[in-house]
Amino acid sequence: MTEDIRWVRTHCARMDHGGCALLVGVQDNRIVKIKGDPAGFLNKGYTCIKGLSSADKLNHPNRLRHPLKRAGKRGEGKWVKVSWDEALKTVAEGLLKVKEQYGAKGVAFGVGMPKGLDHFIQIRLANLFGSPNVIASQDVCHAPREITGVHTCGFYPVADLHYPSKLVVLWGSNITSTNEEGEICSMLLKQIKDGTEIIVVDPRRIDLAKRAKHWLQLRPGTDTALALGFLHVIIEEGLYDREFVEKWTHGFDELAAHVKDYPPEKVSGITWVPADLIRQAARSYAAAKPAAIQWGNPIEHYTQTFETTRALICLMAITGNLDVPGGNVDPRDPKMLGLAPLVRADLIPDKRKEMIANAHGVIPRLMTNAPAFFRKAILEDKPYPIRGAYMMCCNPMLSYADSRLTYEAFMKLDFLAVAEIFMTPTAALADVVLPAATQFEFNDIGHIGIGHGYILARPKVVEPPEECWPDIKIMNELGKRMTHKELWKEDFNEFAEDVVRPAGLTYAQFCEKGYLKGPERFKKYEEKGFSTPTTRVELRLSTAEKFKVSPLPVYKGLPEAEDPAYPLVLTSAKSRYYLHSSYRWVEKLRKLNPDPRLEIHPETAGKYGIAEGDNVLLETPYGKITQRAYFSDALDPRVLCAAHGWWFPEGDPETQYDWQSANFNMLTSVAKLGKEYGTPNLKGLPCKVSKA
Repeated sequence: MTEDIRWVRTHCARMDHGGCALLVGVQDNRIVKIKGDPAGFLNKGYTCIKGLSSADKLNHPNRLRHPLKRAGKRGEGKWVKVSWDEALKTVAEGLLKVKEQYGAKGVAFGVGMPKGLDHFIQIRLANLFGSPNVIASQDVCHAPREITGVHTCGFYPVADLHYPSKLVVLWGSNITSTNEEGEICSMLLKQIKDGTEIIVVDPRRIDLAKRAKHWLQLRPGTDTALALGFLHVIIEEGLYDREFVEKWTHGFDELAAHVKDYPPEKVSGITWVPADLIRQAARSYAAAKPAAIQWGNPIEHYTQTFETTRALICLMAITGNLDVPGGNVDPRDPKMLGLAPLVRADLIPDKRKEMIANAHGVIPRLMTNAPAFFRKAILEDKPYPIRGAYMMCCNPMLSYADSRLTYEAFMKLDFLAVAEIFMTPTAALADVVLPAATQFEFNDIGHIGIGHGYILARPKVVEPPEECWPDIKIMNELGKRMTHKELWKEDFNEFAEDVVRPAGLTYAQFCEKGYLKGPERFKKYEEKGFSTPTTRVELRLSTAEKFKVSPLPVYKGLPEAEDPAYPLVLTSAKSRYYLHSSYRWVEKLRKLNPDPRLEIHPETAGKYGIAEGDNVLLETPYGKITQRAYFSDALDPRVLCAAHGWWFPEGDPETQYDWQSANFNMLTSVAKLGKEYGTPNLKGLPCKVSKA
């Protein structure tokens, strides 16, 4: 009976991008319905199909429900159930044994993309343990843009969709399919309805391209060149904001001279975008006041992410669209506990020097290391050996570039523990697997630390089943066994209380409010300038020599050399039905997207004798996989778009659930990395295709 349903207000989270406010209906400790909350300040009732299907994870029969200990060879798929006490004892002893032999640096802590407290409690665990090495896929997500933003303009410039823009540029952001870092498409759709224009920069004709003023179908991996072409047009035609440039930028004359080398005709030859269209789009962006650039993860998906980010921030700056309502802003957090005391950064003061990333000459970052460096430390002992790892909320076998290296690395570890919801290809290689609670089964705080100026309440909706524990609880208990017991909580829920206490709230009071938002202040640079060495936006980077990088954004050529043996160009795209490698066990989503889809233009398919629905062999210089052909005229005939994150939960555990056959990252390599952050190339791969 519907009248028996208890409705709980919360926000989407664990293993879900976004922050949609949800109404979750509960009967007898079971979620029976999920719908968008019309009162949600981000989504106004919208939520995606992944959010609506979230309860299927909780109730799935194949969900992990008990701690497991390996009973055979690593990866053999043989397990025994153990108590939590034995599981925690085994994990603690395994990691402490590595520490005793190799030092604390010999242990790494890995995370995927949680959007709650668990990420920071893991960093706290690593810091207290003495390890500087937290490994995350942030190098291909948002971290390079954040760090580049800090060095260029003093902050991470976030598209302000809370205030109306005259124009929004969707640069590699398919916002109706995936909520990029919490930007909810409903906010943009309302703006479009009210008259906001959009420009779409994407190799695929995404849904919003049909509503765009301009769609720039660029060659994958040429974003830097296109952005420099925009700068050329805007500067050469005098369309920039002269007052802002004169008062608040550093190095404009050098940038102006530099971009003379990127006229639209030259850029067109690189990007495949017609020169006239480059001019029209650049003029449209420059003329709109205010305008925002909503950029997506593809910017981090190749080795030139630093150059692309720099060029795009230069665009925001010279058009006067930085830190203005409806532009790209610098949101300020609400009153809450700072991240430094939460993670106890004071306990590892030399962390930057000791991180494995430091040995590779990248621009320093404090929180995480790139996966490529993690595997070098395991396989090559560079700069020192790593032999133990604790992984949570991640599936590196699918998510890290060059999956073969990941497999080799994990097989070489002395000890591996994984906290997961389901048995994944990564968990299948562990010594101990710990059953994690899902997003609705513990008290959490969403969007903490992502720089969007707000935090979201995520109260517990139902109790976790059987022996499933929240990641925060697992790490709290491990911390007591492996580090200073007095620095951990009697009850892990106290961490959430600590975070909101500076706002004068209990966690329960915070949940009643639903969210906390920082103060809205714009043009903050008028008070003290920008937080850069020059107090201005650094179009020319004053610290370039220090970091051994180009002072001006430069297009460094295609991410991969052209090869006649591989005549096509490969990219990938996120699915609206899955989140990276998760959700393939959810039956209703699997029915909507049952197999790995290779998008191919009908003209290209005809050339290679491929019919729609055929299994096709997709090859790059680094590997080969099989996916199923689906025709699409949304692509240039020279481009293929592969599905990523594919494995098969229905597969044989002894083969780690068939992690190889359709896995996009079998086609990638880490032989070449971006020197600034260690980013691999995932776009613009030379490839060939044939009928399998």
